[in-house]
Amino acid sequence: MPSSQRQGKSITVMDINELSSKIIGSAIEVHKTLGPGLLESVYEECLCHEFGRRNIPFKRQLQLPVQYKGIKLDCGYRLDVVVADTIILELKACEEIEPIHKAQLLTYLKLSGLRLGLLLNFNGIVMKDGIIRLVNELKENNGTG
Repeated sequence: MPSSQRQGKSITVMDINELSSKIIGSAIEVHKTLGPGLLESVYEECLCHEFGRRNIPFKRQLQLPVQYKGIKLDCGYRLDVVVADTIILELKACEEIEPIHKAQLLTYLKLSGLRLGLLLNFNGIVMKDGIIRLVNELKENNGTG
């Protein structure tokens, strides 16, 4: 999964920030329309529909293999949504974001080689209170070694 390529071009920090803003705008629109209290799968479906309307490229339920000591293992992990092969979205519909949710997204970033993730919790009264941006700064070898 490429971490800094899109259609043969490098993604700049400005591109990533602009893309993040578009993602957040889409999430706010979905939340404003539906409100809190629905299943995570409903928000995923509607968010992806909103991305389609806004011409934002995405992939849903992308398989994430685990690299363990040089071996790639299919352990059944799936990323909720990956936008433009660059940003992982971990969607939640829970009472509050717990530290394990952040740890989970950071692990997904590490395993995928991507640097930016957004944790989006649709179960709050105001969507902006349910958005957490996480950056993986580590340059590790995906768990090998």
